[in-house]
Amino acid sequence: MRFSRTSKALGVVAIAALALTGCGAGGGTASGSASTGGDTSKVILADGSEPQRPLMPADTNEVGGGKVIDMIFAGLVSYDPSGKPVNELAESIEGKDGQHFTIKIKKDQKFTNGEAITAKTFVDSWNFGAAAKNAQLSGGFFESIKGYDEASAEGSTVETMSGLKVVDDQTFTVELKQPESDWPLRLGYTAFVPVPSGALADPKGFGEKPVGNGPYKLADGGWQHNVQIQLVPNPDYNGPRKAKNAGVTFKIFQNDDAAYQDLLSNNLDILQTIPTSALKNFKSDLGDRTINKPYAGNQTIAIPEYLPEWSGEAGKLRRQAISMAINRDEITKVIFSGARQPAKDFTAPVLDGYSDSIPGSENLKFDAAKAKEAWAKADAIQKWDASKTFDIAYNADKGGHKAWVEAVVNQLKNTLGIKVEGKPYATFKEARNDATAKTLTGSIRAGWQADYPSLYNFLGPIYKTGAGSNDADYANPTFDKAVSDGLSASSVAEGNKAMNKAQEILLQDLPAIPLWYQVAQGGWSDKVTNVDYGWDGVPLYYNVTGK
Repeated sequence: MRFSRTSKALGVVAIAALALTGCGAGGGTASGSASTGGDTSKVILADGSEPQRPLMPADTNEVGGGKVIDMIFAGLVSYDPSGKPVNELAESIEGKDGQHFTIKIKKDQKFTNGEAITAKTFVDSWNFGAAAKNAQLSGGFFESIKGYDEASAEGSTVETMSGLKVVDDQTFTVELKQPESDWPLRLGYTAFVPVPSGALADPKGFGEKPVGNGPYKLADGGWQHNVQIQLVPNPDYNGPRKAKNAGVTFKIFQNDDAAYQDLLSNNLDILQTIPTSALKNFKSDLGDRTINKPYAGNQTIAIPEYLPEWSGEAGKLRRQAISMAINRDEITKVIFSGARQPAKDFTAPVLDGYSDSIPGSENLKFDAAKAKEAWAKADAIQKWDASKTFDIAYNADKGGHKAWVEAVVNQLKNTLGIKVEGKPYATFKEARNDATAKTLTGSIRAGWQADYPSLYNFLGPIYKTGAGSNDADYANPTFDKAVSDGLSASSVAEGNKAMNKAQEILLQDLPAIPLWYQVAQGGWSDKVTNVDYGWDGVPLYYNVTGK
């Protein structure tokens, strides 16, 4: 599927027509939100992972917490199954120059605690997310708004952005630092949802028992850490994602293999990602209760530049050597049975503007001779300590990463002749904690599931200087400017060209090593129906019913 549009619904001039394409569906029983009936009294049991942090929308940048926040909050817009933005709380979002916007929200909107949602709620929530004093991981998503630089500067005590003004209870205005082609499209990301006043007064406490306004709400005592997260329908929600079941419970597993066994025995209804060990058999195991389609996601290995041996020119050459020493074609064929596509860039092929021939993409091709040559050049600048082990950190609880990490380890050993090991973390949360704290001892497997359909979403939040998801601690002013040029482009097409120019810099510096593009491969039990996945590879839980 593909869409390419100028959003009349959002009423802006230069909104991105950022598209998804090539989503070849597998055996889904339903499509989109068009439920075909079923038992709406069933509670859906799905797999999940322990969130890294308390469930504050602007402080969550990983999928374990993100999928819960997506379901208990609603923002100005959300995305339909194809990635198209649709209004939730927004009555209108209007702007004529791509820089100044007037946003009107619908009347009589409330959180589940009864607190009214007004224009001030949005302004307060966004200011909180941006202010340095609150240290929210997704604070960088507000970078386009005038006044963000003052509010987000290290040590700043400024609590508001000058670009936000409340007009009346239902209206506020936004002034950006510059015209930006895709800014309205970003407003469906959870960093932009409103939060009640109690969240701003006590974010940590609120994050344990969040109160939202989305299609679901947290059940009483619903977050049992490391066990499960129970969500129940919000009866007052009237948006496009109305729950068609009696709730969703995310069961937290120690690994995907255990979850798969529960799925086979019908003790789990939906498994978002089939474990690597079952890829060869899952279609025969589950029949037509499977899905297999590309989505806006990728897999990478991030290598922090705060480690001395990976900084400077020597570090850059070593990263190029690592990249060229990995045989992506072999791994995707042998480990993933051909169900991954070797990466040619830092984004994903399903996005409008994607290119597989950006200058520098040759650094992503397996070439043992060039890899050795680059490593030798690095050694001539700064000798690698032969006793040192290069480790690749990964989480062992979700995603089935062990097999491909071991394959990469062997390829690096064989090609470069250095010591390499996989470094398993028991949980995704623990791995993210070390990445966030910048205490990694080597590289870490990473990957990005799009927040909204845009090339920029795969570049800015991850590689711009100081970005909240910048695991590599990468800082390159030339890249930062190239991305900003892309945002301020006069059209989506020009913006995409500029983003790919920015990628040329990344393909030389390689703060992360792109590996392959992700494919949604999931399955469900014979107790549920109306299962499909969205543009971002996440099941449309609200649409699932019992049989």
